[in-house]
Amino acid sequence: MSRPSPVPGELRDRAEQAAAVLPPLLVAAERVAVTVAQGVHGRRRVGQGETFWQFRQYEPGDASTRIDWRESAKSQRLYVRETEWEAAQSVWLWRDASPSMEYTSAGYVPGGEWPTKRDRAELLLVALASLLVRGGERLTVLGSGMVPISGRIALSRVAELIGRDQLDAASLPAFEPLPRAAQLVFIGDFLSPPDAVNSAIARFAAAGLKGHLLQVVDPAEEDLPFDGRVRFEGVEERDQVVISRVESVREAYSDRFRRHRESLAAIAAALGWSFGFHRTDRPPHLALLALYAALTPDRRR
Repeated sequence: MSRPSPVPGELRDRAEQAAAVLPPLLVAAERVAVTVAQGVHGRRRVGQGETFWQFRQYEPGDASTRIDWRESAKSQRLYVRETEWEAAQSVWLWRDASPSMEYTSAGYVPGGEWPTKRDRAELLLVALASLLVRGGERLTVLGSGMVPISGRIALSRVAELIGRDQLDAASLPAFEPLPRAAQLVFIGDFLSPPDAVNSAIARFAAAGLKGHLLQVVDPAEEDLPFDGRVRFEGVEERDQVVISRVESVREAYSDRFRRHRESLAAIAAALGWSFGFHRTDRPPHLALLALYAALTPDRRR
């Protein structure tokens, strides 16, 4: 006997209950990803090599048909075969969780309704993960100790990992050995001195890795919209600077900020990486679309 269909009201209630258990970040990220996905026609995977590359330990989300039983019989663990193309397509994600990322000027600027830099960086990272999962990519979070996996479980894992508090998080990613052809995505404010940024990224580039930098800043960090006497307090260095007339230094400050951004772009270009810029008062899908396009230059148009 067939089960009676739920009435619309019951179905809506069940849907709302199901959605309620999802982390708000994941829900928001999926919404942004859907906006971008509507303008993307899928990734064209050129030259999908079937050449055997290595064994890796079975992870939840892997199809059981990929298990190599002969190799698994040699130990107490299950192993799957990983092709060269699959290893090349793994994407390693990182976002800056240092104290400077907690800043937002929304409470100090009339009409300001933008999030903290960290909130926006995490939204973009999870939204990007959603797009990559839709394309069948394998991904993980840099520094998590987790191997890249595909499927919805990969998306849930990314959201869980970046949701953990990291009170001592560094402003720049720490180097770790990765598969040579893996891709990296780093999202942060990158307000560290250019030399420090170059040193951190160059280690990955020297290992043959390609990647993408996305600088996320608060609008006040670029525009310095304040007037009169203002006391600025450092978030990480805990120092203070009092400027009597902020408007008198605005032009020089803006020029210095622009030169810093240009330095970051030059560093990325010199290492064969790409660079993007995003303000938290701008729609997140614009940054996500540009970032996804940089990650998938060979997609169908």
